[in-house]
Amino acid sequence: MDGLTAWMEKYILPVAGKIGAQKHLVALRDAFIGTMPATMAGSIAVMINAIIRDLPQQFFSDYAANLAADKGIFAVINVIIGINGFVWNGTLAIAGLIFAFSWGYNLARAYKVNDLAGGIVGLATLIQGIAFAYSNTLETAVPKELMNTINAGTADSGWSATAGGLTAGGWGWLKLDHLNGNAYFTVMIMGAISVIIFCKLMLANITIKMPDSVPPAVSKAFAAILPATIALYVIAIINFVVGKLTNGQLIIDLVQKYIAEPFLGLSQGLGAVLIVTIFVQIFWFFGIHGPNVLAPVLEGIWGQAQLINIDIFQKGYKGLTGTPAVLKAIDDGKAYMWVRGSFDAFAWFGGSGGTIVLIIAILLFSKRADYLTVGKLSLGPGIFNINEPIMFGLPIVLNAIMFIPFLVAPVVATTIGWLATYFGLVAPVSQQVTWVVPPVLLSFLATGADWRAPIVTIVCMVVTFLIWTPFVIAANRMKPTDFE
Repeated sequence: MDGLTAWMEKYILPVAGKIGAQKHLVALRDAFIGTMPATMAGSIAVMINAIIRDLPQQFFSDYAANLAADKGIFAVINVIIGINGFVWNGTLAIAGLIFAFSWGYNLARAYKVNDLAGGIVGLATLIQGIAFAYSNTLETAVPKELMNTINAGTADSGWSATAGGLTAGGWGWLKLDHLNGNAYFTVMIMGAISVIIFCKLMLANITIKMPDSVPPAVSKAFAAILPATIALYVIAIINFVVGKLTNGQLIIDLVQKYIAEPFLGLSQGLGAVLIVTIFVQIFWFFGIHGPNVLAPVLEGIWGQAQLINIDIFQKGYKGLTGTPAVLKAIDDGKAYMWVRGSFDAFAWFGGSGGTIVLIIAILLFSKRADYLTVGKLSLGPGIFNINEPIMFGLPIVLNAIMFIPFLVAPVVATTIGWLATYFGLVAPVSQQVTWVVPPVLLSFLATGADWRAPIVTIVCMVVTFLIWTPFVIAANRMKPTDFE
Protein backbone atom coordinates (compact mmCIF):
# COMPACT_ATOMS: atom_id res chain seq x y z
CA MET A 1 0.00 0.00 0.00
CA ASP A 2 2.85 2.39 0.77
CA GLY A 3 4.28 1.74 -2.69
CA LEU A 4 0.93 2.41 -4.34
CA THR A 5 0.49 5.61 -2.35
CA ALA A 6 3.97 6.78 -3.27
CA TRP A 7 3.33 6.04 -6.95
CA MET A 8 0.07 8.00 -6.93
CA GLU A 9 1.71 10.86 -5.07
CA LYS A 10 4.37 11.00 -7.76
CA TYR A 11 2.21 10.63 -10.87
CA ILE A 12 -1.45 11.30 -10.02
CA LEU A 13 -1.20 14.12 -7.49
CA PRO A 14 0.77 16.53 -9.74
CA VAL A 15 -1.73 16.01 -12.56
CA ALA A 16 -4.65 16.60 -10.21
CA GLY A 17 -2.99 19.73 -8.87
CA LYS A 18 -2.45 21.10 -12.38
CA ILE A 19 -6.04 20.35 -13.36
CA GLY A 20 -7.30 22.02 -10.20
CA ALA A 21 -5.28 25.16 -10.92
CA GLN A 22 -5.77 25.42 -14.71
CA LYS A 23 -7.53 28.75 -15.13
CA HIS A 24 -9.77 27.74 -18.03
CA LEU A 25 -11.03 24.67 -16.17
CA VAL A 26 -11.46 26.68 -12.97
CA ALA A 27 -13.45 29.24 -14.95
CA LEU A 28 -15.58 26.47 -16.46
CA ARG A 29 -16.25 25.00 -13.02
CA ASP A 30 -17.19 28.42 -11.66
CA ALA A 31 -19.41 29.01 -14.70
CA PHE A 32 -21.45 25.92 -13.86
CA ILE A 33 -21.61 26.94 -10.21
CA GLY A 34 -22.68 30.44 -11.25
CA THR A 35 -25.83 29.11 -12.93
CA MET A 36 -27.03 27.40 -9.75
CA PRO A 37 -29.38 30.17 -8.48
CA ALA A 38 -31.38 29.90 -11.69
CA THR A 39 -31.13 26.15 -12.23
CA MET A 40 -32.06 25.37 -8.63
CA ALA A 41 -35.05 27.72 -8.75
CA GLY A 42 -36.21 26.03 -11.94
CA SER A 43 -35.59 22.61 -10.45
CA ILE A 44 -37.72 23.44 -7.42
CA ALA A 45 -40.54 24.52 -9.74
CA VAL A 46 -40.32 21.30 -11.76
CA MET A 47 -40.09 19.22 -8.57
CA ILE A 48 -43.21 20.82 -7.10
CA ASN A 49 -45.07 20.14 -10.32
CA ALA A 50 -43.86 16.55 -10.23
CA ILE A 51 -45.24 16.11 -6.71
CA ILE A 52 -48.63 17.79 -7.27
CA ARG A 53 -49.20 16.95 -10.95
CA ASP A 54 -47.39 13.72 -11.84
CA LEU A 55 -47.00 11.71 -8.62
CA PRO A 56 -50.73 11.49 -7.75
CA GLN A 57 -51.49 10.14 -11.23
CA GLN A 58 -49.58 6.99 -10.29
CA PHE A 59 -52.11 6.25 -7.55
CA PHE A 60 -55.39 7.92 -8.65
CA SER A 61 -56.65 7.05 -12.13
CA ASP A 62 -59.00 10.04 -12.32
CA TYR A 63 -56.46 12.62 -11.13
CA ALA A 64 -55.58 13.87 -14.64
CA ALA A 65 -59.27 14.23 -15.50
CA ASN A 66 -59.86 16.26 -12.32
CA LEU A 67 -56.94 18.54 -13.21
CA ALA A 68 -58.41 19.05 -16.66
CA ALA A 69 -61.80 19.92 -15.12
CA ASP A 70 -60.06 22.71 -13.18
CA LYS A 71 -62.56 22.89 -10.33
CA GLY A 72 -62.25 23.21 -6.55
CA ILE A 73 -58.87 22.28 -5.11
CA PHE A 74 -57.72 21.24 -8.59
CA ALA A 75 -58.14 24.82 -9.79
CA VAL A 76 -55.71 25.89 -7.06
CA ILE A 77 -53.28 23.13 -8.07
CA ASN A 78 -53.45 24.32 -11.67
CA VAL A 79 -52.61 27.86 -10.53
CA ILE A 80 -49.52 26.54 -8.74
CA ILE A 81 -48.56 24.48 -11.80
CA GLY A 82 -48.92 27.58 -13.98
CA ILE A 83 -46.79 29.73 -11.68
CA ASN A 84 -44.11 27.05 -11.65
CA GLY A 85 -44.27 27.07 -15.44
CA PHE A 86 -43.29 30.73 -15.48
CA VAL A 87 -40.34 29.99 -13.18
CA TRP A 88 -39.25 27.21 -15.53
CA ASN A 89 -39.55 29.58 -18.52
CA GLY A 90 -37.01 31.95 -16.98
CA THR A 91 -34.58 29.33 -15.69
CA LEU A 92 -34.23 25.80 -17.06
CA ALA A 93 -35.90 26.61 -20.38
CA ILE A 94 -33.04 29.05 -21.09
CA ALA A 95 -30.29 27.34 -19.08
CA GLY A 96 -27.90 27.55 -22.04
CA LEU A 97 -28.45 31.29 -22.28
CA ILE A 98 -27.68 31.72 -18.59
CA PHE A 99 -24.62 29.49 -18.89
CA ALA A 100 -23.35 31.50 -21.87
CA PHE A 101 -23.20 34.65 -19.76
CA SER A 102 -21.73 32.83 -16.75
CA TRP A 103 -19.02 31.18 -18.91
CA GLY A 104 -18.01 34.47 -20.51
CA TYR A 105 -18.05 36.27 -17.18
CA ASN A 106 -15.90 33.71 -15.36
CA LEU A 107 -13.50 33.29 -18.26
CA ALA A 108 -12.92 37.04 -18.38
CA ARG A 109 -12.37 37.02 -14.62
CA ALA A 110 -9.76 34.31 -15.06
CA TYR A 111 -7.90 36.61 -17.46
CA LYS A 112 -8.44 39.55 -15.06
CA VAL A 113 -10.20 41.76 -17.61
CA ASN A 114 -13.68 43.31 -17.74
CA ASP A 115 -15.81 40.39 -16.54
CA LEU A 116 -19.19 42.00 -17.25
CA ALA A 117 -18.17 42.65 -20.86
CA GLY A 118 -16.88 39.08 -21.07
CA GLY A 119 -20.28 37.79 -19.98
CA ILE A 120 -22.00 39.94 -22.60
CA VAL A 121 -19.63 38.68 -25.32
CA GLY A 122 -20.38 35.09 -24.29
CA LEU A 123 -24.11 35.77 -24.37
CA ALA A 124 -23.97 37.50 -27.77
CA THR A 125 -21.87 34.62 -29.14
CA LEU A 126 -24.64 32.13 -28.44
CA ILE A 127 -27.50 34.32 -29.65
CA GLN A 128 -25.94 35.17 -33.01
CA GLY A 129 -25.65 31.48 -33.88
CA ILE A 130 -29.14 30.19 -33.09
CA ALA A 131 -32.21 29.81 -35.28
CA PHE A 132 -34.34 32.94 -35.72
CA ALA A 133 -36.91 31.39 -38.03
CA TYR A 134 -39.17 28.36 -38.12
CA SER A 135 -40.78 26.39 -40.89
CA ASN A 136 -43.11 23.40 -40.66
CA THR A 137 -44.86 21.59 -43.47
CA LEU A 138 -47.99 19.47 -43.23
CA GLU A 139 -48.17 17.07 -46.14
CA THR A 140 -51.80 16.90 -47.18
CA ALA A 141 -53.89 17.38 -50.29
CA VAL A 142 -54.81 21.05 -50.70
CA PRO A 143 -57.67 22.01 -53.06
CA LYS A 144 -56.60 24.43 -55.77
CA GLU A 145 -59.04 27.13 -54.67
CA LEU A 146 -57.77 27.01 -51.06
CA MET A 147 -54.16 26.94 -52.25
CA ASN A 148 -54.70 30.07 -54.33
CA THR A 149 -56.43 31.83 -51.44
CA ILE A 150 -53.56 31.07 -49.05
CA ASN A 151 -50.87 32.08 -51.52
CA ALA A 152 -52.73 35.29 -52.33
CA GLY A 153 -52.25 36.44 -48.74
CA THR A 154 -49.63 38.94 -47.64
CA ALA A 155 -46.01 37.93 -48.06
CA ASP A 156 -45.37 38.11 -44.32
CA SER A 157 -48.36 36.01 -43.27
CA GLY A 158 -46.12 33.00 -42.76
CA TRP A 159 -48.40 30.67 -44.75
CA SER A 160 -47.88 29.13 -48.15
CA ALA A 161 -49.43 26.17 -49.91
CA THR A 162 -48.85 23.71 -52.68
CA ALA A 163 -51.08 20.99 -53.99
CA GLY A 164 -49.28 18.58 -51.70
CA GLY A 165 -49.14 20.46 -48.40
CA LEU A 166 -49.34 23.52 -46.15
CA THR A 167 -46.25 25.31 -44.88
CA ALA A 168 -46.17 27.65 -41.89
CA GLY A 169 -43.09 29.73 -41.27
CA GLY A 170 -41.91 32.94 -39.72
CA TRP A 171 -38.92 34.98 -38.62
CA GLY A 172 -38.12 36.31 -35.16
CA TRP A 173 -38.83 33.10 -33.24
CA LEU A 174 -35.91 32.07 -31.07
CA LYS A 175 -35.68 28.29 -30.94
CA LEU A 176 -36.00 27.15 -27.34
CA ASP A 177 -33.97 24.00 -27.95
CA HIS A 178 -31.04 26.28 -28.82
CA LEU A 179 -31.34 28.16 -25.51
CA ASN A 180 -31.70 25.30 -23.02
CA GLY A 181 -29.24 22.64 -21.90
CA ASN A 182 -28.67 21.61 -25.53
CA ALA A 183 -26.55 24.74 -25.93
CA TYR A 184 -23.91 23.78 -23.36
CA PHE A 185 -21.35 22.21 -25.68
CA THR A 186 -21.67 25.00 -28.24
CA VAL A 187 -21.33 27.61 -25.51
CA MET A 188 -18.21 25.93 -24.16
CA ILE A 189 -16.56 25.86 -27.59
CA MET A 190 -17.72 29.03 -29.32
CA GLY A 191 -17.87 31.02 -26.11
CA ALA A 192 -14.29 30.10 -25.32
CA ILE A 193 -13.14 31.26 -28.75
CA SER A 194 -14.88 34.62 -28.60
CA VAL A 195 -14.17 35.46 -24.97
CA ILE A 196 -10.51 34.43 -25.16
CA ILE A 197 -10.10 36.66 -28.24
CA PHE A 198 -11.77 39.45 -26.27
CA CYS A 199 -9.48 38.86 -23.28
CA LYS A 200 -6.31 38.69 -25.35
CA LEU A 201 -7.14 41.98 -27.08
CA MET A 202 -7.92 43.61 -23.75
CA LEU A 203 -4.60 42.42 -22.33
CA ALA A 204 -2.82 43.66 -25.46
CA ASN A 205 -4.38 47.05 -24.76
CA ILE A 206 -6.07 47.18 -28.17
CA THR A 207 -8.80 49.39 -26.80
CA ILE A 208 -10.43 52.79 -27.18
CA LYS A 209 -8.76 55.09 -24.68
CA MET A 210 -10.77 57.82 -22.99
CA PRO A 211 -9.48 60.94 -21.20
CA ASP A 212 -8.88 60.70 -17.46
CA SER A 213 -11.79 63.08 -16.87
CA VAL A 214 -14.28 60.48 -18.13
CA PRO A 215 -16.01 58.51 -15.33
CA PRO A 216 -14.39 55.06 -14.76
CA ALA A 217 -17.58 53.15 -15.66
CA VAL A 218 -17.80 54.89 -19.04
CA SER A 219 -14.08 54.49 -19.72
CA LYS A 220 -14.27 50.79 -18.85
CA ALA A 221 -17.21 50.25 -21.19
CA PHE A 222 -15.52 52.07 -24.07
CA ALA A 223 -12.32 50.08 -23.55
CA ALA A 224 -14.28 46.87 -24.16
CA ILE A 225 -15.93 48.03 -27.40
CA LEU A 226 -13.12 47.22 -29.85
CA PRO A 227 -12.13 43.82 -28.37
CA ALA A 228 -15.78 42.78 -28.12
CA THR A 229 -16.53 43.89 -31.66
CA ILE A 230 -13.57 42.01 -33.11
CA ALA A 231 -14.38 38.89 -31.13
CA LEU A 232 -18.02 38.86 -32.22
CA TYR A 233 -17.09 39.50 -35.85
CA VAL A 234 -14.73 36.51 -35.75
CA ILE A 235 -17.61 34.34 -34.53
CA ALA A 236 -19.94 35.84 -37.14
CA ILE A 237 -17.47 34.98 -39.91
CA ILE A 238 -17.19 31.41 -38.59
CA ASN A 239 -21.00 31.11 -38.49
CA PHE A 240 -21.28 32.48 -42.04
CA VAL A 241 -18.59 30.22 -43.50
CA VAL A 242 -19.95 27.10 -41.79
CA GLY A 243 -23.42 27.93 -43.07
CA LYS A 244 -22.14 28.27 -46.62
CA LEU A 245 -20.19 25.02 -46.43
CA THR A 246 -23.06 23.01 -44.93
CA ASN A 247 -25.97 24.35 -46.96
CA GLY A 248 -27.26 26.61 -44.20
CA GLN A 249 -26.77 24.41 -41.14
CA LEU A 250 -26.05 26.10 -37.84
CA ILE A 251 -22.96 25.38 -35.75
CA ILE A 252 -25.11 24.68 -32.70
CA ASP A 253 -26.92 21.89 -34.56
CA LEU A 254 -23.66 20.46 -35.90
CA VAL A 255 -22.03 20.53 -32.45
CA GLN A 256 -25.07 18.86 -30.92
CA LYS A 257 -25.11 16.13 -33.57
CA TYR A 258 -21.40 15.38 -33.94
CA ILE A 259 -19.96 16.30 -30.53
CA ALA A 260 -22.59 16.54 -27.80
CA GLU A 261 -24.68 13.51 -28.66
CA PRO A 262 -21.68 11.14 -29.08
CA PHE A 263 -20.19 12.35 -25.78
CA LEU A 264 -23.51 12.00 -23.99
CA GLY A 265 -23.99 8.57 -25.53
CA LEU A 266 -20.59 7.40 -24.34
CA SER A 267 -21.34 8.77 -20.85
CA GLN A 268 -24.20 6.30 -20.45
CA GLY A 269 -22.00 3.22 -20.37
CA LEU A 270 -21.13 1.69 -17.01
CA GLY A 271 -17.43 1.87 -17.86
CA ALA A 272 -17.45 5.65 -18.31
CA VAL A 273 -19.48 6.12 -15.14
CA LEU A 274 -17.06 4.00 -13.10
CA ILE A 275 -13.94 5.69 -14.51
CA VAL A 276 -15.18 9.07 -13.31
CA THR A 277 -16.21 7.58 -9.97
CA ILE A 278 -12.74 6.13 -9.45
CA PHE A 279 -10.97 9.38 -10.30
CA VAL A 280 -13.19 11.35 -7.95
CA GLN A 281 -12.17 9.01 -5.14
CA ILE A 282 -8.47 9.10 -6.03
CA PHE A 283 -8.42 12.89 -6.05
CA TRP A 284 -10.23 12.99 -2.71
CA PHE A 285 -7.77 10.50 -1.21
CA PHE A 286 -5.03 13.07 -1.75
CA GLY A 287 -7.13 15.85 -0.24
CA ILE A 288 -8.25 17.35 -3.56
CA HIS A 289 -11.99 17.89 -3.98
CA GLY A 290 -12.73 15.32 -6.69
CA PRO A 291 -16.13 16.65 -7.89
CA ASN A 292 -14.67 20.15 -8.15
CA VAL A 293 -11.65 19.01 -10.16
CA LEU A 294 -13.85 16.95 -12.47
CA ALA A 295 -16.67 19.52 -12.61
CA PRO A 296 -16.04 20.25 -16.32
CA VAL A 297 -16.71 16.57 -17.02
CA LEU A 298 -19.43 15.95 -14.44
CA GLU A 299 -21.37 19.12 -15.22
CA GLY A 300 -20.43 19.48 -18.88
CA ILE A 301 -21.55 15.96 -19.82
CA TRP A 302 -23.77 14.43 -17.13
CA GLY A 303 -24.99 17.85 -16.01
CA GLN A 304 -26.21 18.64 -19.51
CA ALA A 305 -27.88 15.23 -19.67
CA GLN A 306 -29.70 16.04 -16.44
CA LEU A 307 -30.94 19.39 -17.77
CA ILE A 308 -32.28 17.61 -20.85
CA ASN A 309 -34.15 15.11 -18.64
CA ILE A 310 -35.60 17.92 -16.53
CA ASP A 311 -36.66 19.78 -19.65
CA ILE A 312 -38.46 16.74 -21.08
CA PHE A 313 -40.06 15.97 -17.72
CA GLN A 314 -41.58 19.46 -17.70
CA LYS A 315 -42.44 19.93 -21.39
CA GLY A 316 -43.43 16.36 -22.12
CA TYR A 317 -42.54 14.12 -25.05
CA LYS A 318 -44.78 12.54 -27.68
CA GLY A 319 -47.93 13.20 -25.69
CA LEU A 320 -46.49 11.96 -22.40
CA THR A 321 -45.47 13.96 -19.33
CA GLY A 322 -43.30 13.37 -16.28
CA THR A 323 -41.29 10.18 -15.91
CA PRO A 324 -43.10 8.32 -18.75
CA ALA A 325 -42.01 11.13 -21.09
CA VAL A 326 -38.39 10.81 -19.96
CA LEU A 327 -38.46 7.02 -20.36
CA LYS A 328 -39.91 7.29 -23.86
CA ALA A 329 -37.31 9.91 -24.78
CA ILE A 330 -34.54 7.62 -23.47
CA ASP A 331 -35.84 4.87 -25.75
CA ASP A 332 -35.58 7.32 -28.66
CA GLY A 333 -32.12 8.54 -27.66
CA LYS A 334 -33.42 11.99 -26.69
CA ALA A 335 -32.96 11.69 -22.90
CA TYR A 336 -30.49 9.95 -20.61
CA MET A 337 -30.52 7.11 -18.14
CA TRP A 338 -27.57 8.25 -16.00
CA VAL A 339 -27.08 11.93 -15.22
CA ARG A 340 -25.20 14.12 -12.76
CA GLY A 341 -27.72 13.62 -9.96
CA SER A 342 -27.53 9.84 -10.30
CA PHE A 343 -24.13 9.87 -8.56
CA ASP A 344 -25.59 11.77 -5.60
CA ALA A 345 -28.71 9.60 -5.43
CA PHE A 346 -27.08 6.17 -5.45
CA ALA A 347 -23.39 6.48 -4.53
CA TRP A 348 -22.39 9.75 -2.88
CA PHE A 349 -24.70 9.65 0.13
CA GLY A 350 -23.03 11.61 2.89
CA GLY A 351 -20.52 12.85 0.33
CA SER A 352 -18.07 11.19 -2.05
CA GLY A 353 -17.38 7.63 -0.98
CA GLY A 354 -20.72 7.18 0.78
CA THR A 355 -19.10 8.39 3.99
CA ILE A 356 -22.35 8.63 5.98
CA VAL A 357 -22.21 4.82 6.03
CA LEU A 358 -18.64 4.92 7.30
CA ILE A 359 -19.76 7.19 10.14
CA ILE A 360 -22.51 4.72 11.08
CA ALA A 361 -20.02 1.84 10.99
CA ILE A 362 -17.66 3.78 13.25
CA LEU A 363 -20.39 4.55 15.78
CA LEU A 364 -21.45 0.90 15.85
CA PHE A 365 -18.15 -0.99 15.71
CA SER A 366 -15.20 1.26 16.41
CA LYS A 367 -13.48 0.98 19.77
CA ARG A 368 -11.07 3.80 19.12
CA ALA A 369 -11.69 6.98 21.05
CA ASP A 370 -10.35 9.15 18.22
CA TYR A 371 -12.59 7.49 15.61
CA LEU A 372 -15.66 7.72 17.85
CA THR A 373 -15.05 11.39 18.55
CA VAL A 374 -14.66 12.22 14.88
CA GLY A 375 -17.65 10.04 14.00
CA LYS A 376 -19.94 11.84 16.44
CA LEU A 377 -18.78 15.25 15.23
CA SER A 378 -19.18 14.23 11.59
CA LEU A 379 -22.65 12.69 11.84
CA GLY A 380 -24.58 15.97 11.66
CA PRO A 381 -22.77 17.34 8.61
CA GLY A 382 -22.76 13.87 7.04
CA ILE A 383 -26.56 13.70 7.08
CA PHE A 384 -26.48 16.74 4.80
CA ASN A 385 -23.75 15.25 2.56
CA ILE A 386 -20.94 17.37 3.98
CA ASN A 387 -18.03 15.00 4.44
CA GLU A 388 -15.03 17.29 5.03
CA PRO A 389 -15.09 16.59 8.81
CA ILE A 390 -14.71 12.85 8.31
CA MET A 391 -12.38 13.25 5.31
CA PHE A 392 -9.85 15.39 7.15
CA GLY A 393 -10.73 14.58 10.77
CA LEU A 394 -10.47 10.78 10.73
CA PRO A 395 -8.68 11.21 8.32
CA ILE A 396 -9.54 9.34 5.14
CA VAL A 397 -7.09 11.49 3.21
CA LEU A 398 -3.81 9.56 2.84
CA ASN A 399 -5.08 6.92 5.28
CA ALA A 400 -3.81 3.64 3.80
CA ILE A 401 -6.29 1.37 5.60
CA MET A 402 -9.24 3.42 4.37
CA PHE A 403 -8.11 3.69 0.76
CA ILE A 404 -9.53 0.35 -0.39
CA PRO A 405 -13.10 0.79 0.95
CA PHE A 406 -13.07 4.47 -0.02
CA LEU A 407 -12.37 3.40 -3.61
CA VAL A 408 -14.40 0.17 -3.76
CA ALA A 409 -17.58 1.23 -1.92
CA PRO A 410 -18.70 3.97 -4.35
CA VAL A 411 -17.76 1.79 -7.33
CA VAL A 412 -20.07 -0.96 -6.06
CA ALA A 413 -22.83 1.47 -5.12
CA THR A 414 -22.62 3.20 -8.50
CA THR A 415 -22.81 -0.16 -10.25
CA ILE A 416 -25.94 -1.12 -8.30
CA GLY A 417 -27.58 2.24 -9.05
CA TRP A 418 -26.65 2.04 -12.73
CA LEU A 419 -27.97 -1.53 -13.09
CA ALA A 420 -31.20 -0.67 -11.26
CA THR A 421 -31.76 2.30 -13.58
CA TYR A 422 -30.74 0.40 -16.71
CA PHE A 423 -33.14 -2.48 -16.03
CA GLY A 424 -36.01 -0.15 -15.13
CA LEU A 425 -36.12 -1.03 -11.45
CA VAL A 426 -36.06 2.68 -10.66
CA ALA A 427 -36.92 5.80 -12.64
CA PRO A 428 -34.00 7.79 -14.07
CA VAL A 429 -33.07 11.01 -12.31
CA SER A 430 -35.20 13.78 -13.78
CA GLN A 431 -34.96 16.49 -11.12
CA GLN A 432 -32.11 18.62 -9.85
CA VAL A 433 -32.09 18.41 -6.07
CA THR A 434 -29.74 20.51 -3.98
CA TRP A 435 -26.87 18.36 -2.77
CA VAL A 436 -27.50 19.05 0.94
CA VAL A 437 -30.80 17.13 0.93
CA PRO A 438 -30.31 14.03 3.13
CA PRO A 439 -29.81 10.65 1.45
CA VAL A 440 -32.89 8.55 0.63
CA LEU A 441 -35.04 11.70 0.47
CA LEU A 442 -32.67 13.01 -2.19
CA SER A 443 -33.12 9.98 -4.43
CA PHE A 444 -36.90 10.06 -3.94
CA LEU A 445 -37.13 13.66 -5.08
CA ALA A 446 -34.48 13.36 -7.81
CA THR A 447 -36.36 10.58 -9.59
CA GLY A 448 -39.62 12.50 -9.74
CA ALA A 449 -40.93 11.01 -6.47
CA ASP A 450 -40.36 7.38 -7.45
CA TRP A 451 -40.94 5.34 -4.26
CA ARG A 452 -38.53 2.66 -5.51
CA ALA A 453 -35.56 5.04 -5.53
CA PRO A 454 -35.13 5.15 -1.73
CA ILE A 455 -35.15 1.35 -1.70
CA VAL A 456 -32.31 1.25 -4.23
CA THR A 457 -30.43 3.86 -2.23
CA ILE A 458 -30.87 1.86 0.98
CA VAL A 459 -29.61 -1.28 -0.79
CA CYS A 460 -26.55 0.69 -1.93
CA MET A 461 -26.02 1.97 1.60
CA VAL A 462 -26.28 -1.53 3.11
CA VAL A 463 -23.76 -2.96 0.62
CA THR A 464 -21.47 0.02 1.21
CA PHE A 465 -21.81 -0.53 4.96
CA LEU A 466 -20.70 -4.16 4.55
CA ILE A 467 -17.63 -2.95 2.64
CA TRP A 468 -16.67 -0.28 5.17
CA THR A 469 -17.27 -2.29 8.37
CA PRO A 470 -14.37 -4.82 8.16
CA PHE A 471 -11.90 -1.96 7.75
CA VAL A 472 -13.38 -0.08 10.70
CA ILE A 473 -13.01 -3.23 12.81
CA ALA A 474 -9.47 -3.76 11.51
CA ALA A 475 -8.61 -0.21 12.57
CA ASN A 476 -9.45 -1.17 16.16
CA ARG A 477 -6.26 -3.24 16.24
CA MET A 478 -4.13 -0.34 15.10
CA LYS A 479 -2.78 2.54 17.13
CA PRO A 480 -3.12 6.11 15.94
CA THR A 481 0.65 6.20 15.45
CA ASP A 482 0.36 3.40 12.87
CA PHE A 483 -1.13 5.92 10.44
CA GLU A 484 1.68 8.42 10.75
